[in-house]
Amino acid sequence: MCGIIGVIGNGPAAPLLVDGLKRLEYRGYDSAGIATIANGKIARRRSEGKIARLEAVLENEPLEGNVGIGHTRWATHGAPTTVNAHPHATDRVAIVHNGIIENFQRLRDELTAAGCRFETDTDTEVVAHLITRNLEDGMPPREATAAALERLEGAFALGILFTGEDGLIIGARRGSPLAIGYGDGEMFLGSDALALAPLTRRIAYLEEGDLVALTRDGAVVHDAAGRVAMREIHLTEQSGAAVGKGNYGHFMLKEIYEQPTVIGDTLSSFYHPVSGDVRLPELPFDLGRLPKITIAACGTAYYAGLIARYWLEKIARVPVDIDIASEFRYRDAPMPEGGLALFISQSGETADTLAALRFCRKQGQHIASLLNVAESTMARESDIVLRTLAGPEIGVCSTKAFTTQLVALACFTLACARARDAISHDEEARLSAARAEVPSRAAEVLNHDERLQELAREIARAETVIYIGRGTGFAIALEGALKLKEISYIHAEGFAAGELKHGPIALVDEGVPVVVIAPSDSLFEKTASNMEEVIARGAHVVFLSDAAGVAALGDRAATVIELPTVDPFVAPILYAIPVQLLAYHVAVIRGTDIDQPRNLAKSVTVE
Repeated sequence: MCGIIGVIGNGPAAPLLVDGLKRLEYRGYDSAGIATIANGKIARRRSEGKIARLEAVLENEPLEGNVGIGHTRWATHGAPTTVNAHPHATDRVAIVHNGIIENFQRLRDELTAAGCRFETDTDTEVVAHLITRNLEDGMPPREATAAALERLEGAFALGILFTGEDGLIIGARRGSPLAIGYGDGEMFLGSDALALAPLTRRIAYLEEGDLVALTRDGAVVHDAAGRVAMREIHLTEQSGAAVGKGNYGHFMLKEIYEQPTVIGDTLSSFYHPVSGDVRLPELPFDLGRLPKITIAACGTAYYAGLIARYWLEKIARVPVDIDIASEFRYRDAPMPEGGLALFISQSGETADTLAALRFCRKQGQHIASLLNVAESTMARESDIVLRTLAGPEIGVCSTKAFTTQLVALACFTLACARARDAISHDEEARLSAARAEVPSRAAEVLNHDERLQELAREIARAETVIYIGRGTGFAIALEGALKLKEISYIHAEGFAAGELKHGPIALVDEGVPVVVIAPSDSLFEKTASNMEEVIARGAHVVFLSDAAGVAALGDRAATVIELPTVDPFVAPILYAIPVQLLAYHVAVIRGTDIDQPRNLAKSVTVE
């Protein structure tokens, strides 16, 4: 989602702001801009499109000043135009904003009636006018901002400059993350630690309702009640080095190829090298006595949760409920006493998932989060954090974050099973051995890249692509379809194979590609029957299976991708990789923006 960077520096702010915005590109955006205080006045440069266009504007019209704010905007209210690009400004205030002001129309009508003139279609501009009116009434900047925030409904992270204040930035957060960076005689503001990493490793995170005044002397934080508050300074794990693509054409491909390594890293972090047992963080509850686990997540993380449900119920014998986070809390579901709520998010800032977490907290649930970013809001609000060690994932389309989530969930499943005496020692040893094979088997899957490139030429011409599977293969079918439509813009659907006859088979006619996820597990024969049904209707079947599956049915499919033979327990981790590669190569052929696909954002921090 949108990104914020702020600098109170010892040198020109504009280059630091632009560099910070480049590090925030992975969040997704459709316009960008910066503002500085130059000779006591606000100066702005903005552009629609990519940051390269903003750089061209700055080359023609440079910005002076050592204090400034910058923003990458993902359009919500108002089209992605230069006029609607942040920062927004009056003659007294410049402001950047992540989030949504839900009552902006009512405020805009009020301000218009009072004589304010609006230049944009955005919700953010009302905040600039509210603060300006308070300044005109004689309030100093911090008080003017605090009074304006009391009028706002919705979610926001804000960075604000003031005319005549060449050493001040005000920041505030409610529902959207915001971090403070401490330098040597310099101060910084950012959406996340990655944006600030080249500038400082000393980071503090604002809490819900905080307002901070940054000056060269440091930061003064006021909490939601208006009291001065201290926020702990952490040394961030993020590297100051730029995250590059190396020799790969896109971040997505680089991240796909990193999977054997990061899967191994994540696996090692959960594995005790001497005993061979799963090693979890210290738990404030008893895994063996949980009455139920409730899982909530969004997008790809939700599909990881679907697979975890199969594992936890079948192997650990614990009841599991799962829902899309954006729908979960509206059901007002009854929660069992002593239950565990598990939330999955790459960023740890996903707005809907965070809201679901807070709902479960109010219902008295134990809270666990599976995250790739330890320095996140969800991490700070959880009882325990299960970490994935995927490293920074820049491509909007999640790849290595998904497979490392599955690895962590597999380890969590075994820990639950052992705590509940749900599996024998021999069974645990077998599943642990299967888990240990995954990094090397993942490297083997990548050897199919050229074959998948060839297949992509066929898929790229399709108007609709169908993915089917059973059990954990159903979740991979959903994930494969999501990947394809995310970056190639081809309509794709994932179905439980057994549901084909209940409607979806009507979509199948001559030449329609149907990707069949079919490891040779206990459900293979049933999936095979569904595959025969689509073949009988002329489908172009792409068959993903292992040696036994290919021997049984390979001659019936138009295209066969033979994957390594592994225990069904870990098969979904490996079967995720070819559907990622297929989507990638189709998108390359179709010439889409793979790392930043249209209308999408990496971290969805608004509801």
